[in-house]
Amino acid sequence: LVTALSDTRLALALQAGGDKPLTSLDLQQLPPGTLVQGKVLSREPLPPQGAQAVYRLLVNLLNTPLAGRQLALDSPLALPLGSLLSAQVQGSQSLNFLPLSGRLDQLVLGQQLAAQHNRQASLEGLLKGLQGLAGKAELSGELRSGIERLLGALPDSTQLSTAKGMAQALEGSGVLLEAKLLQGQTAALPQDLKANLLRLIAQLLPQLPGGAATLAGLQGAMGQALPALARQMLGGLSPAGAARQQALGFPLPSRLLQNLDGEADLETLLKLAAAAVSRLQTHQLSSLAQTQVDANGNLLTTWQLELPMRHQQELIPLQIKLQREDSGKADKPEHKETLWRVELAFDLDHLGPLQVRAQLLRGSLSSQLWAERADTANLIGAELGNLRERLQAAGLEVGELACSQGLPPQGPKTTLEQRWVDETA
Repeated sequence: LVTALSDTRLALALQAGGDKPLTSLDLQQLPPGTLVQGKVLSREPLPPQGAQAVYRLLVNLLNTPLAGRQLALDSPLALPLGSLLSAQVQGSQSLNFLPLSGRLDQLVLGQQLAAQHNRQASLEGLLKGLQGLAGKAELSGELRSGIERLLGALPDSTQLSTAKGMAQALEGSGVLLEAKLLQGQTAALPQDLKANLLRLIAQLLPQLPGGAATLAGLQGAMGQALPALARQMLGGLSPAGAARQQALGFPLPSRLLQNLDGEADLETLLKLAAAAVSRLQTHQLSSLAQTQVDANGNLLTTWQLELPMRHQQELIPLQIKLQREDSGKADKPEHKETLWRVELAFDLDHLGPLQVRAQLLRGSLSSQLWAERADTANLIGAELGNLRERLQAAGLEVGELACSQGLPPQGPKTTLEQRWVDETA
């Protein structure tokens, strides 16, 4: 393989197995709508076709089952050597290029995801520190009101038990902050968790002589591993992209910057608030990374977020992942099916860590719960009949309900999902 590195430099490489560049796509592997990403290896002009110049591009594919293969394609775009491109599959010999201005490049997204994940920490430490400082007389009036606003905007378990209350809580979780700002919707910002965290950081900085330096030092220390992580995601050190995969996992692991056995000072609160913003942004970036067209042509849309919830005297971070999967193989729009998946993760003092996975298809709900403590698993198992009755009373057809001790299996398909695939194949 001869690759043009520049106008005056060529690179020669032997191809293992002598695979020829692809000139068409297998639609069984890459159904229409699949996002394809690649890197331009070479470009040469072809004989003009009318007034329009055409170029033969050799592209190294970076994703999909064809990752590592090379694709030859003709385009009027004189793409620079080494540039990254993204396109949607239209047919076996047709791609629709996607402009960079209209999306986040997946490689850049992966780098940002790893960066935020390495800076994030659990919300528990921040919430405990804020509760401890809320009544301190030495706080400035502006800072005290900021803390009270943040804590007062958090939903309670009663609010989250209704559809309207849950919708309001999701809107104020911070996951939609940037969209609100772009649309000029500032009226709801006082109830937005991420906006309140950013406001808290702005109020804390003037209270500390070296506040800006402290914040920069924290981010620098937690980001020292980023060059290695970036190389992993680009295929240098780890083919699995371990850092990115960890950031894509659900739920995000509990991670405390330090033990807060005593009262938190303002400097500690600044660090915890910055880490909390990074945690929310990890959820946002993970949502973007998991929103895609899969190998079967199904459109998967993901919303992942974290809601601190009031429960009696506790503040409990509730991690939520919502996924909507729209079938891409139906002949008619009315035949398309939508599968909803919901995952929850939280930790109650008297029950321990709990995780829930549920899915809704054609009005039928199935769910499985996992409790780390044996007594909690037994308690939930004894209440599943009551849960089934309440779901049926709400108008749902109820399929499998189960509770197990331990942790959910990790992987592309759980037992529940595989059973749905088997039943609907």
